[in-house]
Amino acid sequence: QVQLVESGGGLVQAGDSLRLSCAASGRTFSSYHLGWFRQAPGKERDFISSIHWNGVTKFYKESVKGRFTISRDNVKNTVYLQMNSLKPEDTAVYYCAADPSLITIRTTSPSYWGQGTQVTVSS
Repeated sequence: QVQLVESGGGLVQAGDSLRLSCAASGRTFSSYHLGWFRQAPGKERDFISSIHWNGVTKFYKESVKGRFTISRDNVKNTVYLQMNSLKPEDTAVYYCAADPSLITIRTTSPSYWGQGTQVTVSS
């Protein structure tokens, strides 16, 4: 069982940066692959990025490559999403997720989800 709590969202201007954090509980955190997703108003939840349990293998949605960076700290049981050069189209609720499968973590069906944090980017 893994419980996830996101933080770090807020209202920023285009071009600004934000770092989202997702704190996890559970003794087996380091064995789970982790991901970030987002859901904009009226749209489906969308995969953004994932990171292997070893912290090395990472995947990104094409539209965020070069701007967003995922990382994890298995000692602090936390996964991060550094978001730079934010655009209005990045506005969404951002969710972190965890799953033991490296394939499933890149779908919209991971086993565990956080409650989400709102990111709003004004133009």
